[in-house]
Amino acid sequence: MTLSQRPSTPLLDNVRLPADLKRFSDDELRRLADELRAETISAVSETGGHLGAGLGVVELTVALHAVFDTPKDRLVWDVGHQCYPHKILTGRRDRIRTLRQPGGLSGFTKRSESAFDPFGAAHSSTSISAALGFAVARDLGGAPEPGLGDAIAVIGDGAMSAGMAFEAMNNAGHLGKRLFVVLNDNEMSIAPPVGALSSYLSRLYAGDPFQELKAAARGAVSLLPPPFQEGARRAKEMVKSMTVGGTLFEELGFSYVGPIDGHDMEQLLAVLRTVRARADHPVLIHVVTRKGKGYPPAEAAADKYHGVGKFDLVSGKQKKAPSNAPSYTRIFADSLIREAEADDRIVAVTAAMPDGTGLDLFAERFPSRCFDVGIAEQHGVTFAAALAAGGMKPFCAMYSTFLQRGYDQVVHDVAIQRLPVRFAIDRAGLVGADGATHAGAFDIAYLANLPGFVVMAAADEAELVHMVATAASINDRPSAFRYPRGEGVGVDIPAKGEVLEIGKGRMIQTGSRVAILSFGTRLGEVRKAAESLAARGITPSIADARFAKPLDRDLILQLAAGHEALITIEEGAIGGFGSHVAQLLAEEGVFDHGLKFRSMVLPDTFISHDDPASMYDLAGMSAAKIETKVLEVLGIASMAARRA
Repeated sequence: MTLSQRPSTPLLDNVRLPADLKRFSDDELRRLADELRAETISAVSETGGHLGAGLGVVELTVALHAVFDTPKDRLVWDVGHQCYPHKILTGRRDRIRTLRQPGGLSGFTKRSESAFDPFGAAHSSTSISAALGFAVARDLGGAPEPGLGDAIAVIGDGAMSAGMAFEAMNNAGHLGKRLFVVLNDNEMSIAPPVGALSSYLSRLYAGDPFQELKAAARGAVSLLPPPFQEGARRAKEMVKSMTVGGTLFEELGFSYVGPIDGHDMEQLLAVLRTVRARADHPVLIHVVTRKGKGYPPAEAAADKYHGVGKFDLVSGKQKKAPSNAPSYTRIFADSLIREAEADDRIVAVTAAMPDGTGLDLFAERFPSRCFDVGIAEQHGVTFAAALAAGGMKPFCAMYSTFLQRGYDQVVHDVAIQRLPVRFAIDRAGLVGADGATHAGAFDIAYLANLPGFVVMAAADEAELVHMVATAASINDRPSAFRYPRGEGVGVDIPAKGEVLEIGKGRMIQTGSRVAILSFGTRLGEVRKAAESLAARGITPSIADARFAKPLDRDLILQLAAGHEALITIEEGAIGGFGSHVAQLLAEEGVFDHGLKFRSMVLPDTFISHDDPASMYDLAGMSAAKIETKVLEVLGIASMAARRA
């Protein structure tokens, strides 16, 4: 899109910071929202990113910034998928077309990026806890002048299903602090919502009371002007006799206001101004919105354009580079379906990510054997543990960075009880535009240190097929296999998975002087490095470890005994595969005989968003960097430097 094709935005052009909204009339704010929506669509068409969620909160974003005094008032967005309109209004419009690009704006809220992002987020259900923390800090005088103002959390109905949200609500109700929680109810998180809470919210606005009485009928009575309070009480009791109403939230100590139309600027402004003027305790404002609002292709899409690549502005068609290789996620899904066709005890569990993990395909084939537990990883892990104890063969499919939330349950409910839950860990390693918050950097370390666990990593898509079959065969202990985001490398896919021997790797190439032991998909880069090294007369031995736990003791000691140097490489942080290899070598006294050992891991820092190849190069794991490491450990690079 050229500059001349960008939308006309005369009102938005006069907004530098949220304070500028104070000069606008209510009608101008409504028109500003239309311009903001157009600008958001235009920007994301050029960059890709999370579009649907942001389009659903355009009016809400304008209203919140118009009524409250940000950044003194702390506005906390849950997850941050919906924060692009917020970024445009808060001084970042000139950089909005750098979203998720190298060196550009983050796709989520980020404290280091702007004072208007008081709390970073990339996983759901944290906003109420954070807002409550700001409210308590305010009342304790924790900030210097000009101090802290109000605290506002914006949380989706999907995020509200997580236990952490209710823990925060319970604590907030107990403390009784002035706090605003905006429940953005679009009936959809990334996937359609599941569970009793979703049904409860649906009942709140499904019937005539919402259409006729609207917000005032079930509003927080104490917030209304005195002349209206008695009539409002009667209306409220009448509504409660017809529906459940806001009782759940009120029992937690919140005044409940709503539901209100999240695209009606008049309603939004009136309610927000009222609660801001009168509240002295926690208030929940129930706002009903439509994900993808205002852009027909998004409204028509099944996922409401939750996450999109660059797309044509008119048609909405995404501009995806062609690829002949299927994604690792698809390979996992197809492999699991094949295993489940042969074994009716295989079931699948995910936490609000059926599409992202490929389990939507499994659910189509086996609807009674696939369970989406909502945004509740802790529950999902324990649920899977009990499925295993009950004689089923559960595969618990979660992103690496999301499984972190269920780690306590992995330890106590799975590992200690030695239950055969199979963890399919998607998005292992660096993930590109989603950046550090979604990088699967730590699962090798946090799983391989657990007694009895089997931990595998696929070097390519064929290996992933074998590892699904291997996990299905393990019935006496927990197991995990990890694989990255994106397409495979293009190898032939076996028709049926082969059950691998537990704890045994494979030799790829036999050489001399230096051995490279790879764990995961860096094997492709190792092969490239070996080709370049061959031109220098160096032929390294290459092995694919396959298992971080149990280690292939014989293979590792063989490599150590037959080479001057041994290098391990993995797409994980310090403390993972390489650390376990080093421990084995130390215990066997191998270092006493002069072996040079190096472990190539992700650096001890969080890596910002970029394309994955650039991120791995920065992390020192590209083919060129692997070649350099080999030369350094053999002393060749240093000698060349001295001659120069």
